[in-house]
Amino acid sequence: MRSRQRMFAAVMRLLLKCLRLGRRRRFKLVRQVEQLWHYGHLCLRSLFYNSFTDSDVVLDSLFEPVYWLVDHVTRWFGVVFVALVIGLTSSIVAIVYICLLPLILQTYTPAWICWHLAYGHWNLIMIVFHYYMAITTSPGHPPQAKNDLTGVSICRKCIAPKPARTHHCSICNRCVLKMDHHCPWLNNCVGHYNHRYFFSFCLFMTMGCIYCSISGWEMFRDAYAAIERMKLLEKERLQVAANQTYYQTPPPTFSFRQRAFHKSVVYLWVLCSSVALALGALTLWHAALITRGETSIERHINRKERQRLQKKGKVFRNPYSYGSWDNWKVFLGVDVPRHWLTRVLLPSPHLPHGTGLSWDLPPCVMEQRAPLLAI
Repeated sequence: MRSRQRMFAAVMRLLLKCLRLGRRRRFKLVRQVEQLWHYGHLCLRSLFYNSFTDSDVVLDSLFEPVYWLVDHVTRWFGVVFVALVIGLTSSIVAIVYICLLPLILQTYTPAWICWHLAYGHWNLIMIVFHYYMAITTSPGHPPQAKNDLTGVSICRKCIAPKPARTHHCSICNRCVLKMDHHCPWLNNCVGHYNHRYFFSFCLFMTMGCIYCSISGWEMFRDAYAAIERMKLLEKERLQVAANQTYYQTPPPTFSFRQRAFHKSVVYLWVLCSSVALALGALTLWHAALITRGETSIERHINRKERQRLQKKGKVFRNPYSYGSWDNWKVFLGVDVPRHWLTRVLLPSPHLPHGTGLSWDLPPCVMEQRAPLLAI
């Protein structure tokens, strides 16, 4: 009896030792997993930690695959976008000449005819000139010889000095002087030498679309009503054809020329109104940037710098802004009053101020600030 009790006690002690050993091993395994998790988390944070990281940086990192896709698609489809702009603009011009101009000559007074002919052709010339110059003019690139080039930083992709206001275009794979953005509708970068052409094209295209929308509003209403009437008559004609008797004749239908005319007017008004809204918003956005003396890229850079200095109790000042009015004069290249006519209201291929490598005060700004400096 005693031997059985001793044997049972020995078995129980052995079982308790096994349970304690398993529990210790289990706790040890859990501690090892926790240590590995904390170590891995620390390594991951050490690889991606940046004191300047904020929500914008995180969003840019998440959208990096989208940016890569857009860069490569834009590079290949730039020619298609240019052809689309030329095709749509040519279709609007053809409709105006074929459908609307004869109607204007027949119904309008001589004064209104002269106004429409003068303004319409002037606007068309400005659109064609500035679009051609925007797509054919190089935006400007830093010189290949880097010996005398003054750079404020080094481009991570070109591994070369990068002058002030210069940025690398991932689509063109080159650094661009005073880069604003890469425009797929131009198949070209918007930079120092063609920024004025790009903005002028947007402005005059918006003005032309607004002009067509306002001038063709009454004709659009009549054409839309005629198309609805055509649909109704076509429906009645089909019903009559289904129940045709010797005493019934189909109602009259519109000719092909009438259908084409009404549909062309509707197409013109819808396209011009849509472009006027979209391109007008873009034009206003760039006008605000020009007023502040900055580009689209510099807006984001200046905003972050303004927030950083505001936390330190300092005020940020854009070194390339000379005041709202002077910024427009510098951008448009207006040095004397007659340039508002010869360089703004008429086609002009004049170059912008400076070379894009250094940013000295333009003559139009220096002349106005000289008396203040003398005082």
